[in-house]
This record gives sequence, C-alpha cells and structure tokens, in this order.
Amino acid sequence: MTEKLITLDSIEPVEIYGVNDVKLNTIKKYFPKLKLIARGYSVKVLGEEDEIIRFEKKLDLLIDYYHKSGVLTENTIERLLGQTGDNLLEAKEDALGSDIIVFGNNGLVIKAKTENQRKMVRSITKNDMLFAIGPAGTGKTYTAVALAVKALKNKEVKRIILTRPAVEAGENLGFLPGDLKEKLDPYMQPLYDALFDMIPLDKLNMFIENRTIQIAPLAFMRGRTLDNAFVILDEAQNTTESQMKMFLTRMGSSAKFLITGDTSQIDLPSKQPSGLLQATRYLKNVEGIDIVQLDNTDVIRHKLVKAIIEKYDSQK
Repeated sequence: MTEKLITLDSIEPVEIYGVNDVKLNTIKKYFPKLKLIARGYSVKVLGEEDEIIRFEKKLDLLIDYYHKSGVLTENTIERLLGQTGDNLLEAKEDALGSDIIVFGNNGLVIKAKTENQRKMVRSITKNDMLFAIGPAGTGKTYTAVALAVKALKNKEVKRIILTRPAVEAGENLGFLPGDLKEKLDPYMQPLYDALFDMIPLDKLNMFIENRTIQIAPLAFMRGRTLDNAFVILDEAQNTTESQMKMFLTRMGSSAKFLITGDTSQIDLPSKQPSGLLQATRYLKNVEGIDIVQLDNTDVIRHKLVKAIIEKYDSQK
C-alpha cells in the first residue's frame, strides 16, 4: 500500500470538500479502493499506486474546471468523474464548441456568438493591437472584456486595464455627488457589468483593491507605460485625436491593446474630430494592428435593437 499527501495550494479546500464534506463524499464514491483523509489544505491518500495516480489526475481535472468556470457543483463532479478518460475538460469544451472564450460565474459559458466576434478572438491572438468598431449591441465591449479575463486567467498578462473617455467629465460631472470614484463609476458601469459576469465578486474586489484590474478614465493614462497588461479602450469614438495618440503611445513592450467604438454615436462637439476615425485611417495597414468591423448582423441584444439600428441607418 502506498501513501501520498496532496496539497491543495491553488484552490480553497471548501470548493473541493464542500460544506460538511458533501463534495468530498461524492468524490470518494468514485475511488472505493482508496482511503481519503482530508485535513485543511492537505489530502492524505492511501491505496495502490496506479489508483492514486488516477485520483491525482481526476483531482487536477476538477481544480482546472473550477479555475476556468468559477464553480464546481456536486452535479459537475458526478459528470466529470463519471466519464472515462483524463482529458474530460477539453472534451467538455469541444462539446460546447470551439467559440468559448472563458467560463464566467456560476458556470456561465461566454462564447463568440457571431462571425465578427470570432474574428476578434482570432485577431487578438495574432496581433498586439485590435480595433473593434460597430454599432450598439454587437458585443464589442463584452467580448473585449472576456478576452482580457481569459488572458489574465491564463497568466498571459499580469493585469487588466479598462478605460473610457469621460466625455461629460467637465461641468456636468462636478454636479454629481460623491468623491472622484463615485463621480466616474457611472461612466465605467458597462465595464463593471461585464466583469461581474466573469469573475466572482469577492475575487473581483480583491483584483480591484490590489490593482490587478484597474478601471479609470482615459485622462488617467497620461504619462504611464502600460506593460504586461491587457488594455481596453472602450467608447473610443469619443476620444479626441490628441487623446487617441496619447493612449496608443502608452503601449509597453508586452501588452495587448483592444480599442472598441461606435462611429455612429460620437458625442464630441460637432467641430471636434474623433480620434478613432483618424487612428483607423492612419493605422489600417500597419503590421501587428488589425481592424474588425462589426455590423447589424452581429447585434445580440433584443431583436428590436437590430431593427432600430437599421431604421436609423436608412435615414442617413
């Protein structure tokens, strides 16, 4: 008989054991030849060596699933351990389709749902800078945030930086109550909304507190070098030409920049040109930079959104 001590150093034990060991008891059913003794962050395993090796592989599978999905239920444990083979996570992802970007909260599967969203996913793997341009409801921001979360989870970057131009951050902002963060949060809410879907709240708060995830208005980017980061500039149609140049030149040597915008909803003063329009005109043939144009066929909100966009476009 062999004895091995396994340390759970990448997951909270309760996620594997469950409350009152209900999950652990489920796991034990699939390994009747082993004796499992769980104490804190350690699991002592006693039994034949080949069976212990099989247990370790299955345990790694469960932990990997938790890290990618953010949840590990008893039903999931039953499903994964009840199958044969050791590459069950990959098999599950294949079954769900190759368009998966990341697993969100409570097992939410976040996928590229349209061909142009798939282009975004393919492009960011090949290029360090991507412009994603299209009308409301095409999933530009949501897909961009999902790609950033995926990069962070896969340890491809050390931090995520999300920024937007606060177009009304002049006199109107001054009338809002609260400190600077409270004044700016409404402008950043779409970014928070996406993150809430993808990262558990306690972990998200920790990431924001330790600045692994930074959410700030565009003006706060001046003077910085953004390195080892996945950086998203949202609502880029509302940047001025000088703001866009400032932002693009913040790029560090190992960073991904994803710029999203809707050129049909420019809120700048009428005589102020959009930095997004200028940037895509200047940079469209630069190696390492790609532009994905989304359109009405990519609208994934309520079906009326697509109809509304088409009606407005027909009046131009």
